[in-house]
Amino acid sequence: MSHPSNILSTSRLAVGYRNGNNTTTVLSNLDLSLRKGELVCLLGANGAGKSTLLRTLSGVQQPLEGSVHIDGKDLNSYSKKQISRLISIVYTDRTLAGALTVYELVSLGRHPYTGFLGRLDDEDHRIVSESIIAMGISHKAQDYVANLSDGERQKAMIARALAQEAPIIILDEPTAFLDVASRVETMQQLQSLALEKNKAILLSSHDINQSLALASRLWLLRNDHTIIEGVTEDLVLAGKIDSLFENRQVTFNPLIGDFMASHNTIAVASLQCDDPILRQWITNALQRNGIGIATNPKDAFIAIKANTPSSIIVNNIEHTSIESMLTIIHPLLK
Repeated sequence: MSHPSNILSTSRLAVGYRNGNNTTTVLSNLDLSLRKGELVCLLGANGAGKSTLLRTLSGVQQPLEGSVHIDGKDLNSYSKKQISRLISIVYTDRTLAGALTVYELVSLGRHPYTGFLGRLDDEDHRIVSESIIAMGISHKAQDYVANLSDGERQKAMIARALAQEAPIIILDEPTAFLDVASRVETMQQLQSLALEKNKAILLSSHDINQSLALASRLWLLRNDHTIIEGVTEDLVLAGKIDSLFENRQVTFNPLIGDFMASHNTIAVASLQCDDPILRQWITNALQRNGIGIATNPKDAFIAIKANTPSSIIVNNIEHTSIESMLTIIHPLLK
């Protein structure tokens, strides 16, 4: 039984592939939920099954076991036209719609509502225009998609999904081809769309920082082919984020909200620093060089006190930069 506020839910869902009599299960025993007004990020390693799951949730691919429900009804009970009014999909592939203008591309989102000839009425045009404005690309409406930047092209694709007026939007790696600034902007726009337009938005991503900052909830795809879901902050505080890359040489740092390479520790230092930013970056430099931070100062081989980036004292010798600090530490390790 799905929660009353769940627009999409799964019950003991298994996803994968069938090839004749052979079945390959990618993910199994999934009980997941998606609610209106929430941005949910699906996180996991490459090849772990994120795209397979999204295709199954959107009805493009059939489940191996279990079921997907929308508004409490089995997804298979809906017609294709009904599904197109319930779910909008934005795939990771670069769009091949370069010969269309942005307005024409976004207009394709109205296809589930137009007649056989696909003619738009005044209401359709209003929705198309509002979708373009919502994504901040109204100045590009008459430009050809082929002439857009990657960020602008992705905004146009999301605007098309908005014009479809489906309560659920599913995006497969929507920031895959974008630069850092465009990734941040796109993620922020998706969060705003979820809240302001009451959409249930599910996206797969490798951007841990932005997912932790903006997602209402996370779906964490683990190595055992299952998924943990929960409120973002609860999962971080419960130490669940590390399950994304178990048995890999990376660890999750909850202070910065991202993964870091694991380093072999050859010495430990005590660090006295009241500035949290300065402390973080001194710690980063030390760990990169094999120096851990001692929990008990008595165990430390090196004593560091930092007041400002230009006043770092190592074993009573003052240094004016982290680079200078490292030059005195390296000989001590030999």
